[in-house]
Formats: sequence, structure tokens, C-alpha cells
Amino acid sequence: MLMKAKPLKSKFGWIKINGVKYEKDVIIHSNGKVTKRKKKLSKDFKANYGHTPLSERELDFLKKEEFYALYIGAGHDFALPITPKALGILNKYNAVILSTPEIIARIKQEENPYIAIIHVTC
Repeated sequence: MLMKAKPLKSKFGWIKINGVKYEKDVIIHSNGKVTKRKKKLSKDFKANYGHTPLSERELDFLKKEEFYALYIGAGHDFALPITPKALGILNKYNAVILSTPEIIARIKQEENPYIAIIHVTC
């Protein structure tokens, strides 16, 4: 049985998951694996948003996973921009989009397989 990845703590600029500190945005996959968010896929949207948004280009992996819940930690100040096409995809999965601290609190209660995309700054 795979161990569920659980964020224990986060402050502006980092998150600790299963005792490992990450200083970059991360994805917690439904199998418990933690990977770095592939922000480069959305980089060319930065000029339109003033910040690299979460775009539809980063969400293709969702089709390959089996999960009950999808969480988006949109930053400590809830300032991560999300493109309209990405929002459309996230809405199809009934994603919960909240500030990073609020998402961490939700994940701590989650017992089912989930995916989380966590923005560690703004």
C-alpha cells in the first residue's frame, strides 16, 4: 500500500510533505508521489498575468490519474492566477481552490486518493 503524502506545514516560500521540505511549487499525485510543478509550460502567459499562472498546459497529467479529490493551493495570499481554460478543466473535476494554508488543512482531513497542486509563495 502506498503511503499518502500529507503536507504538515507550510510558510511563505516552502512546504513540508512527509518530512521533506520543498521550496518550489509541487504536485502531490494520487499515488503519493511528489513532483515539482512544471511552471515552464505556462511561462509564456506571464506577461498577461504579471505572474506565471496555472494554465491548461500543466493539467494534462490529470487524465492519467485516479483520484477522488483535486485541490489547488493558490498561494498564501490566494494570488496564483489561473487561466480561464485551466479553470474550465478544474471545474470539470470539481476542484477545491483555496489559499495554500486552507488547502493544507483540507488535505490533512482527506482520506481518499487526491491530487494537489500547491503554490508556495504569493
